[in-house]
Amino acid sequence: MNLKSLLLGAIAASAFAPVAMAERGSDGEVKIIYWQAPSIMTPYLSGGTKDLEAASLVVEPLARYNETGAMVPWLVDEVPTVENGGVSADLTSVTWKLKDGLKWSDGSDVTSEDVKFTWEYCTAEGGGCAQSEKFLDVTAVETPDAQTVVVKFGVAKPFPYGPFVGAQSPILQKAQFKDCLGPKMPECTDANYGPIGTGPFVVTDFRPNDVVQLEANPYYRDPAKPAFAKVTLKGGGDATAAGRSVLETGEFDYAWNLQLAPEVLAKMEAAGKGKIVSGFGTLVEQIQVNQTDPSAELGDERGTAKHPHPFLTDINVRKALSMAIDRTLLTEIGYGDAGRPTCNVLPAPAIYASTANDGCLVQDIAGANKILDDAGWAKGADGVRAKDGVRLSMLFQTSTNAVRQDFQALLKQWWGEIGVETELRNISGSVFFGGDPGSPDTFQKFWADVEMYANNFDGTDPEAYMANWACDEFPRPETQWQGNNMPRFCSEDYDALIAEMAKTGDINKRAELAKAMNDMLMQAYVIIPLVDRGRVSAHANSLGGVVLNTWDSEIWNAADWHRVK
Repeated sequence: MNLKSLLLGAIAASAFAPVAMAERGSDGEVKIIYWQAPSIMTPYLSGGTKDLEAASLVVEPLARYNETGAMVPWLVDEVPTVENGGVSADLTSVTWKLKDGLKWSDGSDVTSEDVKFTWEYCTAEGGGCAQSEKFLDVTAVETPDAQTVVVKFGVAKPFPYGPFVGAQSPILQKAQFKDCLGPKMPECTDANYGPIGTGPFVVTDFRPNDVVQLEANPYYRDPAKPAFAKVTLKGGGDATAAGRSVLETGEFDYAWNLQLAPEVLAKMEAAGKGKIVSGFGTLVEQIQVNQTDPSAELGDERGTAKHPHPFLTDINVRKALSMAIDRTLLTEIGYGDAGRPTCNVLPAPAIYASTANDGCLVQDIAGANKILDDAGWAKGADGVRAKDGVRLSMLFQTSTNAVRQDFQALLKQWWGEIGVETELRNISGSVFFGGDPGSPDTFQKFWADVEMYANNFDGTDPEAYMANWACDEFPRPETQWQGNNMPRFCSEDYDALIAEMAKTGDINKRAELAKAMNDMLMQAYVIIPLVDRGRVSAHANSLGGVVLNTWDSEIWNAADWHRVK
């Protein structure tokens, strides 16, 4: 079977079934809490999930993925395929037809020029686009009429659904962002904080790292939706307080990312005010291992390819760090049944899951010590290893969260047992996952030796996701510190696999290539996966219409949410 065959009919032809509503805005206000507060409202300037999902209430893609991972039309009536003529027979172009009568939230018409502009915006010279991998191999976007968009590729593209599909690649209004190209991208504060969109809600007030106030979009395409007139999306605090605010006190209606110990969640749910919802997708808690030197004395060149890391460029050190970890214990402590220990950054769908790295599931402190001994890293009087005057002393950063701080403490202990000194640092999630190029504390800037967070991707095809670790995906000053290759890993062989997958149609061959990329990263130990995490959130018993989605924005169908009387 090849992917071209799959395109002949495997993609869903209709969107998620609508929910009957009385009238727009009839259910008052819904209150959402994301304890990692949004810092910006455009996905193109942040790779943080909190920002992507907050923005999904406002800006939308042409198509997206439903709760099963199936692609569904959103701003179009059908997803283009080879069968319906939307994908060219040679797989070098895809044609999208916008729905009739689409309006922006300011009342103006949505046209194909807006779609074309979005590509131009993300790929403009001198800019820093956090989702640049979505436009891999795009050579042109043509607009033969106001409703038709033709995306051209430089190679035959068996999976042509990277651009404009999923929460990470929504459409921006050209009129609002036309003066925000390239280096000006982060300077357009009004647009970045309050984008004009096609989604069910409109931003009325945005306070970075605090709260977003929204109201129903008067031009939303379904006159009966959204049921809620207003949305308050509150940020800050921690996962414990967020969980309590829905499950125990009823102050909020929806709480995202309840990264809490299982017994804590069970106790909260027992209060009877809300329900926990969860599901597995592609979310992996992982450690990124910096291949560049983050030393402050390097000034503007710290964390760049000009300066290799003084000891983490030694694969023996990276491998030893991984071998020292007890992933099963981390999973039990942090996630219980909502987690699974993993040795892969690409854990799903099943066809893409490698078994080549399963040795990491067994902790091996003795083996890690032997590797470092054999590599010449000798323990000093203080128990810390050194070689040629370089000590194995690391700064380990992550976001502020009880589970992550528990993980940090255990990792520090295990790494201490193999002679690695570790300083721990935690940063507010609103800042750590923010997109501010001026902040020294973002996960993109990575001014530490190792860092920990979770990562995933839209949909079920990993082509664009695995392209995150291409050489040109380095966050760096020239990209305003945007990019997804946090370890600054660079391999010509890896880049060749990306190019090969882009033009490969056979689904089994695509799986082989994806596994090969995963294995290359894992066996280089530039990423150290820990836990395949399920999404865990909660909603009030009085909030109806919630459908947890692990393949797109978690709050993808907020237009269907309503108050249960």
